[in-house]
Amino acid sequence: MSRVLILSKHADEYRRLVEAAGLPGLEELAAAASPAEALALGDDFDIVFGEPSLIREVLPRLRDLRWVQATWAGVEPLLDPSLRRDYLLTNARGVFGGLMSEFVFGYLLQHERRMIERYRAQQEQRWDASVTGTLRGKTFGLLGVGSIGSNLAGTARHFGMSVRGYTRASESCPDVDSYYHGSSLLDFADGLDYLVSVLPDTKETRYIVDASLLGRLPAHAVFVNVGRSSAVDESALVTALRTGKLAAAVLDVYEQEPLPPGHAFWKAPNLLMTFHTSAPSFPGDLACLFIENYRQYADGRAPLHAVDFEKGY
Repeated sequence: MSRVLILSKHADEYRRLVEAAGLPGLEELAAAASPAEALALGDDFDIVFGEPSLIREVLPRLRDLRWVQATWAGVEPLLDPSLRRDYLLTNARGVFGGLMSEFVFGYLLQHERRMIERYRAQQEQRWDASVTGTLRGKTFGLLGVGSIGSNLAGTARHFGMSVRGYTRASESCPDVDSYYHGSSLLDFADGLDYLVSVLPDTKETRYIVDASLLGRLPAHAVFVNVGRSSAVDESALVTALRTGKLAAAVLDVYEQEPLPPGHAFWKAPNLLMTFHTSAPSFPGDLACLFIENYRQYADGRAPLHAVDFEKGY
């Protein structure tokens, strides 16, 4: 029998969805919206489902903990070496790929089809019949080809793009035309029309998008970051945009969030910003993942998407 704690700002909605699934061997299902509420419920839960930033606060007190299912793809709050690691941690892989594809390709299509320029022409009552570009035939580069990257690669293939992937070692996505690893990073970047980062936050990926990498891209290239902000040297990116070495960029994540007033990004040329909103967490999607994983766990099978504490993903 299992005792499950849901710890999330959406705790009540998650509890309703999980209760409706009629999970086997569920002795207790408790819900809390804050660490204080969670601690008031007791310390004998063996399963926790929720947001890593909240779970971190109660982690030392959960004496029977065996498994944590995170509602995020990135689980950085739980990876601090000073925290306990005597439990199974699984993340929300396989949930956000479709949402990320909508976001990334929405901006790529905007760039090719010059939607912002068309709207400006409309506001100025100016007829603009100039020819637009197309994604077909362009080269799409992925920094990271995990579950989200694989989904993006499939969408790029749908639009008739050629796809390159830069990964640590894996080459499992059939929609990637060519893979690059290790010291071949600059070769990977050479000639890309679009570079998209979906990298996790690890020692190996920190500031991988630096002046050298950006300088290897053609001047017409566009950079998109929907992964972790730690992958980008922000000052190098601003310089590339200001000097015209990069045509445009789209950012959804930043080293400091919220981005402070006066930051160089606010007025950087040809930079479009969103605010950590590229792939919102919908409780229905995440509850389905937990329910599937719980059934596997209850059957004695390993839940999907286990995180390696050392690798960070």
